Amino acid sequence: MKTHNLVLRINGEDRQVTVRSADTLLYTLRGRLGLTGSKPGCLNGDCGACTVNVDGWPMKSCLMLAVEAQGKEITTVEGLHDAPIQKAFVEHFAFQCGYCTPGFIMNCHSLVNNHPGADDKKIKEWLESNICRCTGYAEIEAAVKEVLGKKS
Repeated sequence: MKTHNLVLRINGEDRQVTVRSADTLLYTLRGRLGLTGSKPGCLNGDCGACTVNVDGWPMKSCLMLAVEAQGKEITTVEGLHDAPIQKAFVEHFAFQCGYCTPGFIMNCHSLVNNHPGADDKKIKEWLESNICRCTGYAEIEAAVKEVLGKKS
């Protein structure tokens, strides 16, 4: 299978990596670059555990080929460095087992950055793209609302 030598911009750094044409961004991040915050879940785009931000928007990295990511700004949960949404997740106990948490954090980080005036409907719409099997979504909503400056 053909390989490609890529330079990917990840968490503000250029990273060189050799990938096969069929390698997903998720596989590349975890298996080639050691960035294990994005989690494999369903591997078909349903659960959102693998969500990263690409050019500021949430992307399920199991659905994106690594070769498609060249020239884009990729942010993983490792690149947030105490973002307000991370602190809000801790303060509101918006996690249980934690497996889905990095994907939720990345999705919510993008939500608050791209829709700072998000209403309840917009928040619920965005949270539908990620699945948590352990907890209700009330704590996650509360964390998002705190960062948006809204009362829960």
